[in-house]
Amino acid sequence: MYFKERLKSERELKGWSQSELADKLHVSRQSISKWETGKSFPNIELIIQLSDLFGITIDDFLRSDERLENKIIDDSKNLAYPNLKKLFEALLILGGFFIMIKWFVLGVNTYMDTDIYIHGVPSNVSNYLPLGMATVGWIGGSILSKKYK
Repeated sequence: MYFKERLKSERELKGWSQSELADKLHVSRQSISKWETGKSFPNIELIIQLSDLFGITIDDFLRSDERLENKIIDDSKNLAYPNLKKLFEALLILGGFFIMIKWFVLGVNTYMDTDIYIHGVPSNVSNYLPLGMATVGWIGGSILSKKYK
């Protein structure tokens, strides 16, 4: 049984109109109508509420319709690890920025015969930290972008 048929069947078993169900879920009646005609699907939060209202498992709703199952999986991919993705992007940008500064300082030191350096910071840190940040940001961002949209 497809989700749309299951939803309509469960709603009618409770004796609720589309408007009454919409009020319980705090959505429009048109949303219920679209779900029951298969034109759209609810999000996972609403599926949880529906399962509670009808006393059936979420699995019964999800496994009843492959399209709904795929939509929920796609939705979860869109939402998974957004802060981690931002962290990797920030590392990549900061690492790249520090590499450009390092190149600038290297160019100034080479062509203007100066000796600019950062006091108190070991040369290994100033040489390899920006590259490490950019590399970790790039690899982490690449992994997440392949797994999640």
